[in-house]
Amino acid sequence: MTKLKLLKRRWLPVPSSAYDQRSAMFFLAPMMLVLFVVAVFPVVYSFWISLHDLKLTRPNRVPFVWFDNYIKLFTDELFWESVARTASFTVSSVLAVMVIATMMAMLLNEEFKGRRILSAILLIPWAIPYVANGLMWKWIYDSGYGALNGLLMQLGFIDKYIVMLGDTDKTMGLITNAFVWKEVPLATILLLVTLKGIRADLYSAAKVDGANAWQRFIHITLPQLVPGFALVMIYESMMAIRHFDLFFILTEGGPADASHVVAWQVYVETFRKLAFGTGSALAYIMAVATFLLAYFVIRSTSKKL
Repeated sequence: MTKLKLLKRRWLPVPSSAYDQRSAMFFLAPMMLVLFVVAVFPVVYSFWISLHDLKLTRPNRVPFVWFDNYIKLFTDELFWESVARTASFTVSSVLAVMVIATMMAMLLNEEFKGRRILSAILLIPWAIPYVANGLMWKWIYDSGYGALNGLLMQLGFIDKYIVMLGDTDKTMGLITNAFVWKEVPLATILLLVTLKGIRADLYSAAKVDGANAWQRFIHITLPQLVPGFALVMIYESMMAIRHFDLFFILTEGGPADASHVVAWQVYVETFRKLAFGTGSALAYIMAVATFLLAYFVIRSTSKKL
């Protein structure tokens, strides 16, 4: 009887939940392996590199320096200047994107003739690749034949063409303008989706209570847009902090370090000075700063939901 019971137990069917879990792990294994190779391993390895004084000018001597690369950066005046420029660029860009995107989303949320055409036109900047966007704005800002110089001269604001990207006071503003033009469409779509989710009966009840358009916007629209604002703020802040394309194409960190931001410093340290240890440390500082920013935004907005 004992042997018979053991044979029966051996051939009992496997529970479906356990079978499904093992099947899922089997099919996910290749994807997890690829993810580890292309994402997890490079991140971990770059942190390991940041603990070494690795320079390609002397590849045979790579001393382990612990956190000396980070200490070197934190005591570098140029690093803190680039942090200040990055923070200024991020704040001004994100605020401009959020304000313009909110107005565009509220406009597209209304029913009017030509709304679909306007929506299609709005997507054009978003569809343009980042490098093409930078080259386009470099042509617009050109001091010899730029469209912006020509427009300002036709309107009578200037009497001769000016070198826009050569002015240290104007450079960051011009780069911010190019960045905002590129990023507004996606932010508008995200906020428009949030607007579509607001219940119409809230506005109807507010109208019955005598609330005007401004009061409805302040007390209904803005609070309901908090999730969309949080998403836009996190995404656009990440894009602004690590943005490199426009700084490389338009100014290459100039003039006189006027656009020398952290992302540009990562490029200079890594690919011009060939100091991969310092470049990796800079990249990790950017990653941690972005993570902390996203964490605090999520924490602060989740309390209001």
